[in-house]
Amino acid sequence: MQTKADQFDAETTEIAEQAKALSHPARLAILRVLAERSECICGEIVEDLPLAQSTVSRHLKVLKEAGLIQGTVDGPSVCYCLDPEPIAALRDQFDTFFDGLSTAADSISC
Repeated sequence: MQTKADQFDAETTEIAEQAKALSHPARLAILRVLAERSECICGEIVEDLPLAQSTVSRHLKVLKEAGLIQGTVDGPSVCYCLDPEPIAALRDQFDTFFDGLSTAADSISC
């Protein structure tokens, strides 16, 4: 069965899914922590956030499923880092999307 979301083009759907992954302040904070460290981080993410380990793990899972971070197993823990290619691609997609809105908005006078 097709959903309403399936009726949009793949690029629009991908942008929406990644935007949804960014739509929580904890996930944005996690991305900032990973960017500031510029390395794979295992358990230290929890130390930088006012959240329980289980909550951080759920947010990490969402970010990983969206393709924005990578996770590798290191013994009993998983180490995370930003995935630079999808982040750059998402930035380009957002730039293109908002440039199109700006262009259209420039010609509107309501």
